[in-house]
Amino acid sequence: QVQLVESGGGLVQAGGSLRLSCAASGLTVATYRMGWFRQAPGKEREFVVGISWSGRVTVGAGSVEGRFTISRDNAKNTVGLEMNSLKPEDTAVYYCAAGGWGMNWRDYIYWGQGTQVTVSS
Repeated sequence: QVQLVESGGGLVQAGGSLRLSCAASGLTVATYRMGWFRQAPGKEREFVVGISWSGRVTVGAGSVEGRFTISRDNAKNTVGLEMNSLKPEDTAVYYCAAGGWGMNWRDYIYWGQGTQVTVSS
């Protein structure tokens, strides 16, 4: 049984940083395309950044480029998302996903439960 469990969300002031972590079980993150998505109230789920099994990184939401960094720890079977210079518009529920191949959330098979990130102005 595959499980993805996110952690690290919370409330932070604009300009601050947070680090999210996604712990996987039932699959090996080194052999899957892993992605981070986010969904703000009333908006569609949005691809943030992903990493392929080969380590290729794809950034989706243009507004996060240069601020958000995805990482993978094969030994711990986790994927991380380092978020710096946070803005109020980054406020959303952030999801870890696995098993897709692009930026469309509908293509991903496995999902975590999500973790709330709130950025205050």
